[in-house]
Amino acid sequence: MAPKWRELADKLAEQIRTGAYAPGQQLPQIRELVEAGEGSKTTVHAAYKALEAEGLVTSSRGHGTVVREQAPLKRLGIARYDKAKWRDGDEVAFIADRVASGRAYKRGEQTQTVERVMAPPAVAAAHGLPDGAEVYARARLVKEGDQPTHTLTSYYRPEHVEGTRIVDPAPGPAGRGGGFRVLYDAGYEIDHMREELFARSAKPEEAEQLKLLPGEWVVELHRTTFTADGTVVEFAIGVHAATRFAWAYDFKVPDSAAGENK
Repeated sequence: MAPKWRELADKLAEQIRTGAYAPGQQLPQIRELVEAGEGSKTTVHAAYKALEAEGLVTSSRGHGTVVREQAPLKRLGIARYDKAKWRDGDEVAFIADRVASGRAYKRGEQTQTVERVMAPPAVAAAHGLPDGAEVYARARLVKEGDQPTHTLTSYYRPEHVEGTRIVDPAPGPAGRGGGFRVLYDAGYEIDHMREELFARSAKPEEAEQLKLLPGEWVVELHRTTFTADGTVVEFAIGVHAATRFAWAYDFKVPDSAAGENK
């Protein structure tokens, strides 16, 4: 049988999900729930802490316990990389997500640092480089207004990007069309990608950088980008605040058997 605080937390969570408590609305004071017979002060406090750890509410001195806004960004799966967006236009991937979500954006909401570093093992393996090889690391922090949403660090072989806008640390995307357009103009047209996702608890430095609440998790993304001949032109690692994104994929369902019957 679940403890009393867990039962109360589940009851309040359901009321939040069904709209009985709207985003931005303050939950009852602890003493009010105690007086209503929902449990002791310790029970109610534990229930509120559980809701906070699950990302449903925020608690602060002077404001009480308030229901969080639950309007995650739609993180497009395939459509965000449509060549027409970045090759023929100026809609880089994070902007494509904002457009799909009906949200405003500013190019300055992406900041970055660029440096030449020794390739970490996963990066060297992805690029097929020997131990000790150097790569360019282009690390971005993306925000929506003042709230960070994710980080993304792209790793490139120096011979692919030396002298291009990709190694320019100026804030914002790497010029019109972003990094993929830079690679395209340099003769490295992207053809296909592989993305891997991992859910995990946030590291302390990630929680601080992304302004995560206690107990919030992150989704780690590994993206490998290839040209048509199989050359890896980018390996990227992203760390996304899990509660701030809804991942959406729309694609044609393959039928491998159809090819065998031709």
